[in-house]
Amino acid sequence: MTPDLKDTIARLEELAVGSGLVYDPVDFEEVPDSFMMEIAVYGLPVRMPHWSFGVRYIYQLVQHRMGNSRLFEVVFPGNPNRAYLADRNTYDENTLVSAHVLGHADFSRNNLLFRKSREQVGGRIVEQAAAHARRIEEAIERHGLARVEAVLDAALALEQHIDVTRDVSRPPYPTSTPPRESSGADPFLARYRELAGEAADSTADTPTRPTLPPVPERDLLWLIAHYAPDLEGWERDIFLAVREESFYFHPVFACQIMNEGWACYWHARLLREAGFLPQHVYLDAIKAHSDVVRPYAGAQEVTLAINPYHVGFHMWERLVDRHGLAAAREIMAQDDDFAFVRNHLDESLAEDLSLFDFHARASGEIRVGDCDIDSIREQILAPKFNFGAPTVHAVHIATDGTLELVHDHVRDGRGLALDRACRVLEYIVRMWRRPVQLETIDATGRPHVIALDASGHPR
Repeated sequence: MTPDLKDTIARLEELAVGSGLVYDPVDFEEVPDSFMMEIAVYGLPVRMPHWSFGVRYIYQLVQHRMGNSRLFEVVFPGNPNRAYLADRNTYDENTLVSAHVLGHADFSRNNLLFRKSREQVGGRIVEQAAAHARRIEEAIERHGLARVEAVLDAALALEQHIDVTRDVSRPPYPTSTPPRESSGADPFLARYRELAGEAADSTADTPTRPTLPPVPERDLLWLIAHYAPDLEGWERDIFLAVREESFYFHPVFACQIMNEGWACYWHARLLREAGFLPQHVYLDAIKAHSDVVRPYAGAQEVTLAINPYHVGFHMWERLVDRHGLAAAREIMAQDDDFAFVRNHLDESLAEDLSLFDFHARASGEIRVGDCDIDSIREQILAPKFNFGAPTVHAVHIATDGTLELVHDHVRDGRGLALDRACRVLEYIVRMWRRPVQLETIDATGRPHVIALDASGHPR
């Protein structure tokens, strides 16, 4: 990193603190484009090895070479935050990117979801992910690549199927159902059981074995790690490592519009107030800002996907203008994208941003709707429900070990792609090593059951 950029970052940090930003230290590092793509695809600088990341890397590389994608920075929340800047960026671009990173650092330090994640997973996720990767490399040496990769296939196929309402560290299910309260604790019951013809209940004080799971379980990674009948210790460790990293990534996913918009608001504000920047640096940095926060399509075009930088930036700008920075910071601390969009994206802003709802038919035809604000909000949020995964619960483990799963298609509002669901079920069977079945609906809304035996064949 050049001395000029180091000095600029130091002065931007001083300005940020003076403007009310509160964040943990940020370690800035300039890295080559190839490394930027790797950490963007893997999600962390060092992560467990798996072929799926290679597929994502090739896709990202193709998009980059076609001019459809460019990575300016990647930042990992923690204490310290880790910020990677592309060394091919100009000094002006990295000035903007550094200010952008400070907005991210403030958001991750103060937002409730990020704080909860850090309390549970820890503030040194880069080091923890590296430790996970080392343990998996050791497992490969002991058990062979094929066996370890099969476990990773299954774990990563289920990486979104966690229960973020529960803690990362949670106790196992109780091994018995507590006995019913004795009649001595209730005078009415005691008198009732003394009536003629009323025999004493011999089971009242006897604990019973509960059904598993005791309530529908949506944390499939946790369930398999703890209750798969024949899972080995090293396989369990891989499932729990993937689960822990999923808890780390959830706030990034659940607050993307808020987080990117907050960072854009602050990089624009800090650059505007940075009187120490030469005029040409400011102008080039603001031009880069305009490229970041515009919709994906051109001026005479429309796009069917939103740019979270674009929507988030304009929402924060309007909130600060209308209600002040203190109120905006309170919203930043308490909300996720669901609350943010539903409470603060109104009709006038949607019209200003040219947002609209649409419906895609099976034929490929696109029909634009009536621009109803509630519909627009829900279309923006639809991909975020349940961490972007179908809502599937484990509802019962039968006496023969069969794992029974149910897809909550009513909540999801659609059925599953049956071929893909069957493939994921095959992964689960590999680890469960007993029959597995899934109740869902097909594309036409008709009930459908996918049932596989312990070898992964249809039952």
